[in-house]
Amino acid sequence: MPQIDMPTPGAFSWIALSTSDQNAANSFYAALFGWDAQDRPMGPGGFYTMFRLHGRDAAAAYAMMPDEKAAGIPPHWNLYVSVTSADETAQLASRLGGKICAGSFDIPDAGRMAMLFDPAGAPFAIFQPARHIGFQVAAEPGAFCWADLNTPEPDKAAGFYGSLFGWKTTPGDSGYLHIANGDEYIGGIPPASQRHPHAPPHWLVYIQVTDCAASASQAAALGAKIQFGPAFTANVGTLAVIADPQGAVFALFQPK
Repeated sequence: MPQIDMPTPGAFSWIALSTSDQNAANSFYAALFGWDAQDRPMGPGGFYTMFRLHGRDAAAAYAMMPDEKAAGIPPHWNLYVSVTSADETAQLASRLGGKICAGSFDIPDAGRMAMLFDPAGAPFAIFQPARHIGFQVAAEPGAFCWADLNTPEPDKAAGFYGSLFGWKTTPGDSGYLHIANGDEYIGGIPPASQRHPHAPPHWLVYIQVTDCAASASQAAALGAKIQFGPAFTANVGTLAVIADPQGAVFALFQPK
């Protein structure tokens, strides 16, 4: 896939791992996806890991913040949506029933962002790019390719995100809602009947692989836990849901 020059507003533009053991996580993902982990200073004694795939920015990781640990939040992947104005989008999210968790703030030499919750409590981030645009690669082996929103009220969620980002949703098989940003399908909302009853609302990020079964097996050998699959869906592909060794959950996806 050609290098991404600038994300379209409303597109998923970045994923960043908040982890309890940054060095161990760096080793795990480097082994699983072939990511090159490059550490950059971030505050006193901390560092931000930029994961690169074939020389292009693919994802990132950082040590969990003290307030996250204090709140009992487990390691997790954060999903970012590109916007033209982080300030305006955060305020709109609040008016639509969402909650501003942290925002808006500048990231030096990168852009401006905010951390939000949708009305059901699913966390997500918005990012107004500057020097850092987000993904330089997507939808190829080792790169982000999709995201699903797990929520108890899919129709209400579709209305919120549609008003916030202009997304359109189209019903698919078994009640699954396909999310389109403009002409591009970027993710979906599974029916409430398919969500884990004890899981809080959340976005699940997908990483594309060439062989889902082999990657799932490799992840398990590296200390991860397979939570679902690998499972094949006709005309879609093969999916597995994985918890990395620190507990952050993500999905593997092999296109049909």
